[in-house]
Amino acid sequence: MSDRFTILGGGVCGLTMAAELSLRGAQVTVSDPNGAPGDHACSWWAGGMLAPECEGVSAEPNVVHHGREAADWWESHGATVTRNGTLVVALGRDQSELTTFGRRVPSAVPMDRAGIEACEPHLAERFSKALFIPNENHLAPRATMIGQYDRLTKAGVVFERVLRGQVIDCRGLAARDTLPDLRGVKGEMLVVRCPDVALSRPVRLLHPRFPLYIVPRGDGVFMLGATQLESGDRNRATLRSVMELMNAAYALHPAFGEAELLEIGVDARPAFPDNQPRIRRVGERIYANGLFRHGFLLAPALARMTADLVLEGKTPEVWYEDHRER
Repeated sequence: MSDRFTILGGGVCGLTMAAELSLRGAQVTVSDPNGAPGDHACSWWAGGMLAPECEGVSAEPNVVHHGREAADWWESHGATVTRNGTLVVALGRDQSELTTFGRRVPSAVPMDRAGIEACEPHLAERFSKALFIPNENHLAPRATMIGQYDRLTKAGVVFERVLRGQVIDCRGLAARDTLPDLRGVKGEMLVVRCPDVALSRPVRLLHPRFPLYIVPRGDGVFMLGATQLESGDRNRATLRSVMELMNAAYALHPAFGEAELLEIGVDARPAFPDNQPRIRRVGERIYANGLFRHGFLLAPALARMTADLVLEGKTPEVWYEDHRER
């Protein structure tokens, strides 16, 4: 097995892969035409929620199972992980959504108004029922990616546009030149400043048409997201989607109606038909891709399995395909 690797792509998948391989003693180069982490990567626009139980409402069991290792992995690699759980609420007319959600998430703890008051006081007047998922976490994606870049550089990982040793392709949608079943799923997000609202954990507002999640970033700043549209368009936010996010935030708390709009972000997330990632061997190259909306949640497991494969010859327990000609 080779101990020298080049990783194509410096987003969350590539950085996580570099960290896992480097920690195991491999010599690693990361090749990305855009250089250091920035807004060219779709993970720059992520919510950063490490919420496997909530994702399990619509995702496959493998996403939940392997997503549970994410928080510990990120924390062990220097990221700041906030372990405050997730609060799930619904407007009065959508209470059936809350009931359905609770049935699908066994760890969800029902809350009355008093519980909400103790958990998130600013929401207690708006909601009388909620669900609390205790073992979920979140992080700040941009700070985490920049921190990983700095840690890897100090650890001897080289960031330059050369190919050395075994190539592991983590380019996201750019890898469609070889992975024809990879598609783009567009997500749009907003960043707002609203000092009149304080939240200490991610909050999900259930809605049959446009569900919202809101993630506190500190100092009255919140990330609102995210739409999910079948499109590879990485540059154009739509007025309808932005309005829906704003309306949902206002429904969560009227103070968001006076929030300062700081940023509108849009990008397309790479996904395979079943919305689960793949470790795919094509010729001599390994492709790790298809993280969909689970970038920070599943990148650690994907990196671990890929490292097991290329360093130890261990076949990954899931998501592995060998497309070499026989």
